Amino acid sequence: MYDFTETEEQKLMVKAVKEWCERHLTPERVREMDDKGHPYPKDIVEGLASLGIIMGTVPQEHGGLGLDWKTQALIAEVIGYYDPTVATAAGFMAVETGWGFTINRYCSEVVREKYVKPAIRGEKFVGIGATEPIGGSDVAGHRTTARKEGDYWILNGEKTFISGTEEAKLWGGGYWVNARTGPVIPEAPHRNITAFFVPIDAEGVEVIEPYRDAGRMAISTGGFVMKDVKIPDEYRLGEVGKGFYYTMEGFDNARLMIGASCAGATRRILDDAIPYIKERKVFGMPLAKYEAIQFELAELYMEMEALKLMVMKTAWMQDIRYKEEGLPVKVSEAKTFKPTEIAKWISMVKWKGPFLA
Repeated sequence: MYDFTETEEQKLMVKAVKEWCERHLTPERVREMDDKGHPYPKDIVEGLASLGIIMGTVPQEHGGLGLDWKTQALIAEVIGYYDPTVATAAGFMAVETGWGFTINRYCSEVVREKYVKPAIRGEKFVGIGATEPIGGSDVAGHRTTARKEGDYWILNGEKTFISGTEEAKLWGGGYWVNARTGPVIPEAPHRNITAFFVPIDAEGVEVIEPYRDAGRMAISTGGFVMKDVKIPDEYRLGEVGKGFYYTMEGFDNARLMIGASCAGATRRILDDAIPYIKERKVFGMPLAKYEAIQFELAELYMEMEALKLMVMKTAWMQDIRYKEEGLPVKVSEAKTFKPTEIAKWISMVKWKGPFLA
């Protein structure tokens, strides 16, 4: 039976994050970050780290707080509310929390000490380097290769549309990278894929010029090319040939954070819109008095609540998954259920049309 009641500990954690966001993620600061663009402000990262919420689900013995996924989702929702550009939420809740947790599960102690723990402290950046020029979520179709030479692996390939490349280059860090370590099996192309942690400053890694995004400007989006990059075997993540399965797990974790942050962002949009439509008068009546607006508002509110419930159920399932180690979980719905219709939410800007003209 589902129980989404917040515990006292969760309420205290959410309260602390809200208070921090009120001071540090003000509308003016978020606008400044978005206008200025990357790299992401280090003081914000250090502030998040001081709260322990970057990779908060990582076990305490590995430097995290050992939070459950429901608590981490509630935190991501709060941050999405205060930074509706989701640069903070997507960059540091989805990428670092979702993928940092997964990296920590499968990495060696060397990678953990050199990269994961510093990232938890806000000193370095770790993320996912999945997308290739030939496609995005088609992990089984990746063309990056890795061949074994003694105690090392030699990687060749290219990754594109990767979050945080400039931050990783500036602060130090690296990425989860999948590479094909065996022949393609036509009937099972997801096999023979192995995961590695590739430091961004490894010899042979060339970071390409970052892209100019349409939004989420505060964190960089770029890519990197790997030419005969020599990686020690201790930088391999998990077992040889199991990279596809580990990657699906990582996507589960990251997409939960994206869904939670979008739930917060949609609530912020609603909270900003309602006072305005109560004040703005057209033909002698506030916009809020018109049934068409009321119907639209009610529909949007129901969708927002549905998204929140989807996120909480997903977090609940994730907690069961990691307690029981085996329950299959599909969380892509939490990412795609409503955030893909964000244009519908943003359409509320038309309510402010005369004001913005």
